[in-house]
Amino acid sequence: MEQLSGRHAVVTGGASGIGLAMATAFAGEGMRVVVADRDDEQAERATDQLRRDGADAMAAHVDVADPASVEALRDRVHEELGPVHLLCNNAGVAVRRPLVETTPEDWEWIFGVNVFGVVNGLRAFLPGMFETAGERHVVNTGSMSSLRVGVMGSQTMYTASKFAVLGLSEALRQELEPHGIGLTVLVPGPVATDLARTSELARPGRTRSAGAPVPSPSRPSGPVAWMDPSEVGPLVVRAIRDNRPFAVTHPQLWPQVAGVHEVVARAFSERPGVP
Repeated sequence: MEQLSGRHAVVTGGASGIGLAMATAFAGEGMRVVVADRDDEQAERATDQLRRDGADAMAAHVDVADPASVEALRDRVHEELGPVHLLCNNAGVAVRRPLVETTPEDWEWIFGVNVFGVVNGLRAFLPGMFETAGERHVVNTGSMSSLRVGVMGSQTMYTASKFAVLGLSEALRQELEPHGIGLTVLVPGPVATDLARTSELARPGRTRSAGAPVPSPSRPSGPVAWMDPSEVGPLVVRAIRDNRPFAVTHPQLWPQVAGVHEVVARAFSERPGVP
Protein backbone atom coordinates (compact mmCIF):
# COMPACT_ATOMS: atom_id res chain seq x y z
CA MET A 1 0.00 0.00 0.00
CA GLU A 2 2.24 2.79 -1.26
CA GLN A 3 -0.31 5.60 -1.45
CA LEU A 4 -1.41 6.64 2.04
CA SER A 5 -2.33 10.29 1.61
CA GLY A 6 -6.07 10.83 1.41
CA ARG A 7 -6.86 7.27 2.46
CA HIS A 8 -8.85 6.27 5.55
CA ALA A 9 -7.40 4.39 8.54
CA VAL A 10 -9.11 2.88 11.59
CA VAL A 11 -6.97 2.13 14.65
CA THR A 12 -8.49 0.30 17.61
CA GLY A 13 -6.87 0.96 20.96
CA GLY A 14 -5.81 4.17 19.25
CA ALA A 15 -6.02 6.55 22.20
CA SER A 16 -2.63 5.74 23.72
CA GLY A 17 0.58 3.76 23.37
CA ILE A 18 1.29 1.92 20.15
CA GLY A 19 -2.19 2.64 18.79
CA LEU A 20 -1.74 6.39 19.14
CA ALA A 21 1.75 6.13 17.68
CA MET A 22 0.33 4.44 14.59
CA ALA A 23 -2.52 6.95 14.31
CA THR A 24 -0.01 9.81 14.57
CA ALA A 25 2.25 8.31 11.92
CA PHE A 26 -0.67 7.71 9.55
CA ALA A 27 -1.91 11.27 10.06
CA GLY A 28 1.59 12.48 9.27
CA GLU A 29 1.31 10.69 5.93
CA GLY A 30 -1.89 12.57 5.13
CA MET A 31 -4.36 9.84 6.04
CA ARG A 32 -7.76 10.50 7.62
CA VAL A 33 -7.57 8.64 10.91
CA VAL A 34 -10.23 7.17 13.20
CA VAL A 35 -8.98 6.88 16.78
CA ALA A 36 -11.20 4.11 18.16
CA ASP A 37 -11.01 3.25 21.84
CA ARG A 38 -13.16 2.24 24.80
CA ASP A 39 -11.79 5.24 26.74
CA ASP A 40 -13.82 8.06 25.21
CA GLU A 41 -12.07 10.89 27.07
CA GLN A 42 -8.61 9.66 26.15
CA ALA A 43 -9.68 9.19 22.52
CA GLU A 44 -11.01 12.75 22.38
CA ARG A 45 -7.78 14.11 23.88
CA ALA A 46 -5.69 12.17 21.41
CA THR A 47 -7.83 13.30 18.50
CA ASP A 48 -7.73 16.94 19.61
CA GLN A 49 -3.93 16.80 19.65
CA LEU A 50 -3.85 15.27 16.18
CA ARG A 51 -6.13 18.00 14.91
CA ARG A 52 -3.98 20.70 16.49
CA ASP A 53 -1.10 19.20 14.55
CA GLY A 54 -3.08 19.58 11.35
CA ALA A 55 -4.45 16.06 10.99
CA ASP A 56 -7.90 15.01 9.82
CA ALA A 57 -8.89 12.79 12.74
CA MET A 58 -12.05 11.45 14.35
CA ALA A 59 -12.57 9.92 17.79
CA ALA A 60 -14.91 6.95 18.10
CA HIS A 61 -16.02 4.63 20.87
CA VAL A 62 -15.49 0.90 20.54
CA ASP A 63 -15.37 -2.14 22.78
CA VAL A 64 -13.61 -4.62 20.51
CA ALA A 65 -14.79 -7.59 22.58
CA ASP A 66 -18.40 -6.71 21.70
CA PRO A 67 -19.32 -7.51 18.06
CA ALA A 68 -22.23 -5.07 18.15
CA SER A 69 -19.91 -2.26 19.28
CA VAL A 70 -17.47 -2.98 16.45
CA GLU A 71 -20.31 -3.09 13.93
CA ALA A 72 -21.57 0.27 15.23
CA LEU A 73 -18.06 1.66 14.74
CA ARG A 74 -18.02 0.33 11.18
CA ASP A 75 -21.39 1.90 10.39
CA ARG A 76 -20.35 5.27 11.81
CA VAL A 77 -17.06 5.27 9.93
CA HIS A 78 -18.73 4.35 6.64
CA GLU A 79 -21.37 7.04 7.14
CA GLU A 80 -19.07 9.88 8.21
CA LEU A 81 -15.83 9.00 6.45
CA GLY A 82 -16.41 6.47 3.70
CA PRO A 83 -14.53 3.33 2.75
CA VAL A 84 -11.73 2.03 4.98
CA HIS A 85 -8.38 1.37 3.34
CA LEU A 86 -6.30 0.54 6.42
CA LEU A 87 -7.57 -1.44 9.41
CA CYS A 88 -5.36 -1.77 12.49
CA ASN A 89 -6.63 -4.28 15.04
CA ASN A 90 -4.44 -3.06 17.85
CA ALA A 91 -6.49 -3.01 21.07
CA GLY A 92 -5.15 -5.43 23.66
CA VAL A 93 -4.93 -6.18 27.37
CA ALA A 94 -2.49 -8.05 29.59
CA VAL A 95 -2.32 -9.47 33.07
CA ARG A 96 0.30 -11.60 34.83
CA ARG A 97 -1.09 -14.50 36.80
CA PRO A 98 -0.04 -18.17 37.20
CA LEU A 99 -2.37 -20.45 35.27
CA VAL A 100 -3.56 -22.30 38.37
CA GLU A 101 -4.77 -18.98 39.81
CA THR A 102 -6.74 -17.99 36.72
CA THR A 103 -10.48 -18.29 36.30
CA PRO A 104 -12.65 -18.99 33.25
CA GLU A 105 -13.65 -15.34 33.40
CA ASP A 106 -9.99 -14.29 33.16
CA TRP A 107 -9.57 -16.33 29.98
CA GLU A 108 -12.80 -15.03 28.50
CA TRP A 109 -11.65 -11.47 29.09
CA ILE A 110 -8.13 -11.86 27.68
CA PHE A 111 -9.27 -13.80 24.62
CA GLY A 112 -12.34 -11.59 24.22
CA VAL A 113 -10.13 -8.54 23.69
CA ASN A 114 -6.88 -9.91 22.27
CA VAL A 115 -8.28 -12.56 19.93
CA PHE A 116 -11.97 -11.97 19.36
CA GLY A 117 -11.29 -8.25 19.26
CA VAL A 118 -9.23 -8.91 16.15
CA VAL A 119 -11.84 -11.31 14.77
CA ASN A 120 -14.64 -8.81 15.37
CA GLY A 121 -12.69 -6.06 13.60
CA LEU A 122 -11.99 -8.28 10.62
CA ARG A 123 -15.55 -9.58 10.32
CA ALA A 124 -16.98 -6.07 10.53
CA PHE A 125 -14.64 -4.24 8.15
CA LEU A 126 -13.35 -6.78 5.63
CA PRO A 127 -16.55 -7.08 3.54
CA GLY A 128 -16.45 -3.34 2.87
CA MET A 129 -12.73 -3.43 2.20
CA PHE A 130 -13.29 -6.20 -0.35
CA GLU A 131 -15.56 -3.84 -2.28
CA THR A 132 -13.23 -0.85 -2.00
CA ALA A 133 -11.02 -0.04 -4.95
CA GLY A 134 -7.32 0.62 -4.67
CA GLU A 135 -4.67 -0.49 -2.22
CA ARG A 136 -5.79 -1.78 1.17
CA HIS A 137 -4.04 -3.24 4.17
CA VAL A 138 -4.62 -4.85 7.56
CA VAL A 139 -2.33 -4.62 10.59
CA ASN A 140 -2.89 -7.03 13.48
CA THR A 141 -0.92 -6.30 16.64
CA GLY A 142 0.69 -9.42 18.00
CA SER A 143 3.63 -9.45 20.38
CA MET A 144 7.11 -10.83 20.73
CA SER A 145 5.20 -13.30 22.91
CA SER A 146 3.61 -14.54 19.65
CA LEU A 147 6.99 -16.05 18.81
CA ARG A 148 8.68 -17.06 22.04
CA VAL A 149 7.70 -17.93 25.58
CA GLY A 150 8.84 -17.44 29.15
CA VAL A 151 10.43 -14.01 29.20
CA MET A 152 7.97 -12.20 31.47
CA GLY A 153 6.70 -15.13 33.55
CA SER A 154 3.10 -15.87 34.58
CA GLN A 155 1.94 -14.74 31.15
CA THR A 156 0.22 -17.93 30.00
CA MET A 157 -3.06 -16.25 29.08
CA TYR A 158 -1.45 -13.32 27.29
CA THR A 159 1.04 -15.51 25.43
CA ALA A 160 -1.67 -17.93 24.33
CA SER A 161 -3.78 -15.06 23.01
CA LYS A 162 -0.89 -13.55 21.05
CA PHE A 163 0.05 -16.92 19.57
CA ALA A 164 -3.56 -17.10 18.41
CA VAL A 165 -3.31 -13.69 16.73
CA LEU A 166 -0.25 -14.86 14.84
CA GLY A 167 -1.91 -18.08 13.64
CA LEU A 168 -5.08 -16.25 12.67
CA SER A 169 -3.09 -13.70 10.69
CA GLU A 170 -0.95 -16.24 8.86
CA ALA A 171 -4.05 -18.17 7.76
CA LEU A 172 -5.93 -14.99 6.86
CA ARG A 173 -3.13 -13.75 4.64
CA GLN A 174 -4.02 -16.46 2.10
CA GLU A 175 -7.67 -15.35 2.12
CA LEU A 176 -6.82 -11.69 1.59
CA GLU A 177 -4.31 -12.14 -1.21
CA PRO A 178 -6.91 -12.76 -3.97
CA HIS A 179 -8.58 -9.50 -2.94
CA GLY A 180 -5.34 -7.56 -3.18
CA ILE A 181 -5.26 -6.77 0.53
CA GLY A 182 -1.95 -6.91 2.36
CA LEU A 183 -1.50 -8.00 5.97
CA THR A 184 1.20 -7.16 8.48
CA VAL A 185 1.58 -8.61 11.96
CA LEU A 186 3.13 -6.07 14.29
CA VAL A 187 5.51 -7.86 16.66
CA PRO A 188 6.47 -5.41 19.41
CA GLY A 189 9.05 -6.22 22.01
CA PRO A 190 9.46 -3.99 25.08
CA VAL A 191 7.66 -0.72 24.34
CA ALA A 192 7.06 1.79 27.14
CA THR A 193 3.28 1.98 26.90
CA ASP A 194 0.54 2.41 29.48
CA LEU A 195 -0.72 -1.16 28.94
CA ALA A 196 -0.79 -2.07 32.63
CA ARG A 197 -3.03 0.88 33.55
CA THR A 198 -5.35 0.58 30.57
CA SER A 199 -5.65 -3.17 31.08
CA GLU A 200 -6.57 -2.73 34.73
CA LEU A 201 -9.21 -0.14 33.83
CA ALA A 202 -10.63 -2.48 31.21
CA ARG A 203 -10.89 -5.52 33.48
CA PRO A 204 -14.43 -6.49 34.38
CA GLY A 205 -14.97 -6.64 38.14
CA ARG A 206 -15.58 -10.36 37.98
CA THR A 207 -11.98 -10.95 36.82
CA ARG A 208 -10.36 -9.06 39.69
CA SER A 209 -9.55 -11.98 41.92
CA ALA A 210 -8.57 -11.03 45.45
CA GLY A 211 -4.85 -11.25 46.15
CA ALA A 212 -3.89 -11.50 42.47
CA PRO A 213 -1.24 -8.82 41.84
CA VAL A 214 -1.10 -7.21 38.43
CA PRO A 215 2.47 -5.94 38.00
CA SER A 216 3.03 -3.77 34.96
CA PRO A 217 4.04 -5.77 31.89
CA SER A 218 5.31 -2.51 30.41
CA ARG A 219 7.52 -1.19 33.22
CA PRO A 220 11.00 -0.48 31.81
CA SER A 221 13.43 -3.02 33.25
CA GLY A 222 15.77 -5.72 32.03
CA PRO A 223 18.66 -5.83 29.56
CA VAL A 224 16.75 -4.89 26.38
CA ALA A 225 16.26 -1.21 25.63
CA TRP A 226 12.65 -0.14 25.88
CA MET A 227 11.34 1.65 22.83
CA ASP A 228 9.31 4.82 22.92
CA PRO A 229 5.90 4.24 21.29
CA SER A 230 6.53 7.11 18.88
CA GLU A 231 9.22 4.99 17.20
CA VAL A 232 6.74 2.24 16.35
CA GLY A 233 4.50 4.33 14.09
CA PRO A 234 7.06 4.99 11.31
CA LEU A 235 8.14 1.34 11.48
CA VAL A 236 4.57 0.26 10.77
CA VAL A 237 4.25 2.77 7.93
CA ARG A 238 7.29 1.25 6.25
CA ALA A 239 5.92 -2.25 6.68
CA ILE A 240 2.60 -1.25 5.12
CA ARG A 241 4.26 0.45 2.17
CA ASP A 242 6.47 -2.60 1.52
CA ASN A 243 3.65 -5.09 2.27
CA ARG A 244 5.87 -6.83 4.80
CA PRO A 245 4.35 -9.80 6.62
CA PHE A 246 5.94 -8.70 9.90
CA ALA A 247 6.95 -5.44 11.54
CA VAL A 248 9.44 -6.16 14.35
CA THR A 249 10.45 -3.52 16.88
CA HIS A 250 13.39 -5.36 18.45
CA PRO A 251 15.38 -7.46 15.94
CA GLN A 252 18.02 -8.01 18.64
CA LEU A 253 15.60 -10.50 20.24
CA TRP A 254 15.97 -12.87 17.30
CA PRO A 255 18.28 -15.30 19.20
CA GLN A 256 15.43 -16.02 21.65
CA VAL A 257 13.00 -16.64 18.80
CA ALA A 258 15.57 -18.70 16.91
CA GLY A 259 16.00 -20.87 19.99
CA VAL A 260 12.32 -21.83 19.81
CA HIS A 261 12.66 -22.74 16.13
CA GLU A 262 15.78 -24.79 16.83
CA VAL A 263 13.87 -26.93 19.33
CA VAL A 264 11.14 -27.52 16.73
CA ALA A 265 13.73 -28.30 14.05
CA ARG A 266 15.35 -30.91 16.29
CA ALA A 267 11.98 -32.56 16.84
CA PHE A 268 11.48 -32.84 13.07
CA SER A 269 14.92 -34.37 12.65
CA GLU A 270 14.37 -37.10 15.22
CA ARG A 271 13.27 -40.49 13.99
CA PRO A 272 9.95 -41.60 15.55
CA GLY A 273 10.28 -44.54 17.91
CA VAL A 274 14.09 -44.32 18.11
CA PRO A 275 15.35 -43.65 21.66
